Amino acid sequence: MAALVTHARRGELRHAFRTYAEQVLLAPEHFRPPRLMAHNRFGLIAFHDCDHGGPRGAGICAPWAWAQFSAAGIARRPGLVLALLTQPRFLGYWFNPVSFWMLIEGNALIAVIAEVNNTFGQRHSYLLARHDFAPIDGETELTAPKVFHVSPFQDVAGDYHFRFALHSDRIAIRIAQQDGAGGIDTAMTGPLAPLTARAVLATSFRRPGGALRVIVQIYWHAMRLKLKGAAYRRRPAPPDQEIS
Repeated sequence: MAALVTHARRGELRHAFRTYAEQVLLAPEHFRPPRLMAHNRFGLIAFHDCDHGGPRGAGICAPWAWAQFSAAGIARRPGLVLALLTQPRFLGYWFNPVSFWMLIEGNALIAVIAEVNNTFGQRHSYLLARHDFAPIDGETELTAPKVFHVSPFQDVAGDYHFRFALHSDRIAIRIAQQDGAGGIDTAMTGPLAPLTARAVLATSFRRPGGALRVIVQIYWHAMRLKLKGAAYRRRPAPPDQEIS
C-alpha cells in the first residue's frame, strides 16, 4: 500500500508536510512473502518477527499481540484474524514511527494496538477499543492519554484521538493529538493492492529507501522546526508499562 501521510502542527508555531510511505498489511501467523520480499532474513524488503510485539528489537510478534488483547478481555476465537499494518525493512534497515495491530472479525475492526517507536530507541503501545468491543468504523473516535515521548519538540501531555476506516480496498487512519500548545493532526490513507513481486519491485524503484527514507525525513523536518524556533524538550523516562 502506497500510503499518503500528512502531518500538521497546530498552534503558534505551525509546520506541515505530506509524503508517501510504503506499508504492508499482513497476517504474521500466516505470512507467505512474495518473491523479492524476505521473512526473518535479509532481502530487498523484509518482515522480521523481532521488529514487532514486545521489547524493541526483541519482539515475539503475534503471540505478544494476542496476549495483550486477551488481557484486555478479547478472547481468541474462530473467525478472529490478527493483522499488522507496518512498513517493512528496506535492505536490512528498519524504523517505523507507528505500526498497527488489528483484530478483524468478518469485515469489522474490533480492536487495535498502536505500536509507537521514537528515534531514541524506545517503544510504547496504546490499546484501542470500544468499551463493549463493538465494531470500530470511520465515525468511531478512540481516545488515549499521551504517555510516551515521541518528538523532542512536543511535551508528553494531552490526548490522542484515533479514527480508523478499514475497507476491503482502502485504509484510512487519522490521529489528532491535543495539548495546550495546539497539538498535531496526522493521517495515513491509501488503497490496498495485492502484495506481489512486481509491486515490491515497482515501489522500490518509485520510492527507494523505505524506512531509511522515513528516518531522513524525520530529521529533516526536525531541523526545519528548530530553525523556526521550536523549543527542544529533554527526553523524559519512558512509561513503566509497555502498553497502556
